[in-house]
Amino acid sequence: MINSDNSKIPEEIASEVLEVASRMYAEANNSYSLENLKQAGKEVSIPPELIEQAIREVREKHQRQEVERQQYQEKQRILTQVGLGVTGFLIIWGVFIYNSVTNQRQNVNGAWAQVENQMQRRADLIPNLVTVTNAQAKQEKDIIQLLVKSRESYLQANSIPEKIAASNQISTVIQQLNQYATTNQQIQSSQAFTDLKYELAGTENRIATERQRYNQAVQVYNQSRQTFPNILISSLFNFPEQPYFQAEDKTVPKVRIP
Repeated sequence: MINSDNSKIPEEIASEVLEVASRMYAEANNSYSLENLKQAGKEVSIPPELIEQAIREVREKHQRQEVERQQYQEKQRILTQVGLGVTGFLIIWGVFIYNSVTNQRQNVNGAWAQVENQMQRRADLIPNLVTVTNAQAKQEKDIIQLLVKSRESYLQANSIPEKIAASNQISTVIQQLNQYATTNQQIQSSQAFTDLKYELAGTENRIATERQRYNQAVQVYNQSRQTFPNILISSLFNFPEQPYFQAEDKTVPKVRIP
């Protein structure tokens, strides 16, 4: 029981009354002195040593909370530094992979440019071949028309697959013309046709060489863009797969990739 000048407070609400009174007193005075707490303790029959112990425990609790707060802030600082480090590493790694795949794609483009140079050279020879053949083999209009048509298809092609298909068609038609020429003495006796035949043969050999180099560059690029983690960068920056230069017609030798 708690003694009071006016009345007695039941024990079951004593703690609640003390808490409310303490809060009201704190609001009025903003703080307690040790003597105030001891005096309040006397009024509710709390020994002074328990008041002092309670103060120590409260202070220790606040100290622990402060230490925990500092530790939490330190962990957050470390996590932030680690996050920045990982982000920086990923950026550097991404740039490295991007540059690597870009260089490989440039190698493909450069190799294709060499192929295209030789195919263009062959296409430029076709008008002369048509002129000579037309003069020497007037009955073979079909082959001449195929030559003209295949050259036009190549010149109108815009994409690599279209150019490859047109190039294969040109190779097939030229082979058909060579086969016909072996049975036509009039064409064989033409020095102009013979000269063009040698030029075309040399061009075909150069095309085959550049085609092989192109396919090798495509193989390196396509394999690189599909490996992990390069595929992440390839997908993110839209690095498309490049087509191989494969001769589709059976009469045209296929290039093997070592």
